[in-house]
This record gives sequence, structure tokens and C-alpha cells, in this order.
Amino acid sequence: MTDCIFLPRMAPLCAALVLGLAGCAAPGTDSMNPAPQVPPPSAPAQAAAGAPVPAPPAPPDGAAAAQAQAFAQWVAQLRSEARAAGIQEATLQRAFDGVQLLPQVIERDRSQAEFTRAVWDYLDTAASDARVTRGQQRLQELRATLDDATARYGVPAEVVVAIWGMESNYGANYGDIPTIDALATLGFDGRRGSWARGQLMAALRILQSGDIARERMIGSWAGAMGQTQFLPSVFLAHAVDGDGDGRRDIWGSMPDVIASTANFLRHEGWQPGQPWGLEVQLPPGFDVGRADGETRQSSAQWAAEGVRSLDGAALPALADAALLLPAGARGPAFLVGANFRTILRYNNATSYALGVGLLAQRLAGGPGVRTAWPRELTPLRRDETRALQEALNARGFNSGAPDGIMGRATRTALRAWQRSVGLPADGYPTVQLLQQLTAPR
Repeated sequence: MTDCIFLPRMAPLCAALVLGLAGCAAPGTDSMNPAPQVPPPSAPAQAAAGAPVPAPPAPPDGAAAAQAQAFAQWVAQLRSEARAAGIQEATLQRAFDGVQLLPQVIERDRSQAEFTRAVWDYLDTAASDARVTRGQQRLQELRATLDDATARYGVPAEVVVAIWGMESNYGANYGDIPTIDALATLGFDGRRGSWARGQLMAALRILQSGDIARERMIGSWAGAMGQTQFLPSVFLAHAVDGDGDGRRDIWGSMPDVIASTANFLRHEGWQPGQPWGLEVQLPPGFDVGRADGETRQSSAQWAAEGVRSLDGAALPALADAALLLPAGARGPAFLVGANFRTILRYNNATSYALGVGLLAQRLAGGPGVRTAWPRELTPLRRDETRALQEALNARGFNSGAPDGIMGRATRTALRAWQRSVGLPADGYPTVQLLQQLTAPR
């Protein structure tokens, strides 16, 4: 499961990673989803059963009591706003009677990973042999439903199943946190208060529509729900009743999960009949600075410059294709088109979109990545990225305010410095490159 913010769009949910949103966490692990915890019986219930009644818990300290009171006031205000927006009282009671502030959600939201996972490690998990084998089994089990969705939306079955595998390990791990509680906590905390309030209002409308019961509306700490991790606003816009029972259930109905995922991709620009991309070989002397994911031209134009497929076949017809070097000039190269950018709308992280594309490719019987990854290179930690930015700025290559995030400005500055010292301008940051940049002049 990816703890990403799935927006249409900020970088949806994760992106990650995205490797993204979440940030994006790594793709869902192969661990099983723990069952939702059941609260212990109340003291009266224990007494009635003859069990000893434990001593009452110690009262909360002053800070905790003040926080609880402030949260209750926030919920009361939100209820008034929701009531004015047309949410019925019965829905508000179901949603907020017993709503809880979840400290673990605040902790997850405020934490920022210090270490960066190498793209090859991420993709090793995303398209692992175990995930491919399980995905091919699920493809066969759900073939009729998947084929119906492909006929309706034009999205290949393998792509839908790959997203399902990435987001929840084929439904094994889509989270057990109550969505209402998670979003109320994020809204109250305030770091992303406006966004969380909007998602919470969308969640209330889902409850009011009768699509799902409150106790079954569960997902990640960031409010993403169901087997392919829709945020409530995305659910309202794109969820589909695939099985015809009058409800859109992306938790328990596979026809609904499949149709909803395919519907989202189609509405976000999926081009039927086009591949997401492919691994390619760059010609000798190619300016790798142009493999930035943003320089776009037709695949025919790239071919005219010497870009070739690994098997020698003609490049697919892509009108607006870009080159990617996710591990720099020493790693694999990919030519990607419009459908790759559509996957990015699901999670705005290059590594995530590559994970989906490569997993789908393997589910269809195709190869994985064939070019060796430069596994001897060491990605930067967040503090090392800040040091890189400071060093670039000190040398006159403006990377913006040092924040430890490898964004567009930093990559542009890094490419400019690489060109200035005669290195391939791939913009790929490593510990080895940082050492060279910070060496005494």
C-alpha cells in the first residue's frame, strides 16, 4: 500500500514516491494486512461476566485534555459546516459519534524519510517474481471481469492488475485505519487542514450515498481507501458500480475495484492501443541532459537521433515521447509516452509509474529491465541532498533554497555543473557525485 496523497491533482495520492507520495512509501510489501483491532469490552461488560474490573485509567494530563477538547470543538464546527452543505444528521451521527483523534496519523504526516531508496531496490520489489506470479494468477481468476473493463475503458487488464498489486498487494494490504478518523485528525492538525477538510466532506457524501458503511470505510493513514487506494474526492469522481448492486464498493467488490480503476485512468487520459513505454538504447555520444522526462518529441524523431529498442524492432508510434534515465547515464533508459504520464496522475512519482509499467509488462509475459542497474552507486540521504544544494549554490549554480528535496531546480543546477566539468549531464545525485562536488578546489 502506498501512503500517498491521491489528488486529481496535486500529486495524487502517493506518486510517488510517490517513489514516491508518500512522501510516497515504497510499493506495498508482501505482508498481510492486519485485521482491524476490536476494542476491548467495557468495564460494565466485564463485571457482568464476573471478571475483575480494572482500575480506571489515569486521567489525561493537561496538554492531552486540552487537545481532546480542541478536537471536540473542531469536530463540532465541522459538523455544522457539513450540515449547512447538505449532509444529513443521521450521516453526521454515524460519522462523528465516537470519532477519534489518531496520534499515529499526525506522526506519520509529519515524519519525513531521511533515507532515499534506490530506484532499483524499489523496482525489485514492485515487479518481484512473487508479485508477478500472484498477479498472473489473479489475472486468470478475474479474466472475464477484466476483459469487460478493457472493452469499456480501453485500459489493458495487466495495467489495472499492476496498479492493484502496487497499491495493496492484490488486496492483501490496503490499510485498516478508519478513513473518517484519519481525515478528521489531519484536518484538526492543520498542516494540510484545507485539503483534509475537503476530503472529509467527500467522505461524508460517500457515507450518505450508502456506498459503504462507516466501519468498512478503511484505508491508509492519509485517507486513501480500498484496494486501489482512492481518496474520497477521487471516489466521488471516478468510482463505478461494476457489479450492478447499486453501490460502489472498492473494498469488497472486485468488479467495482476493476471498473473504478480503469475508469480513473481513462478519464485521466489513457490512450487505448498505446504502450506506456519501453526500455531503449541510446546512441554513443547522446546528450543525456535531454533525457530529462520533459523534452518531448515523436518516437520517429528520437529514432532519427539513434534511439533504438533493445530487440531492434521499430519504436512504437508515440506522438509525444520523452526519455528517462531513472538511475543516471550508467543505468537503463526508457522512452515513455502519454500513458506513462497518465499513470503519474495516479501517483506522481517516476519510480511508481515505472513500477506499474514494468509489472504490467511482466504480467503480460514480457521482460523486466534488461540493462544492468548501477548498484554500486549510493543515493543521497536528505541531509546529503541539502549539502549538495548548498554546494551547487556556493559554486554559482542556483538550486534554490536548500531543503533536501531533489526537485526540478536542483536537477537543472546539477546538470549545469556536470556540463561545466565535463561529466554526463544526467542530473542523477549520488554520494560519489557529492564528494566530487565538495572536494577542495
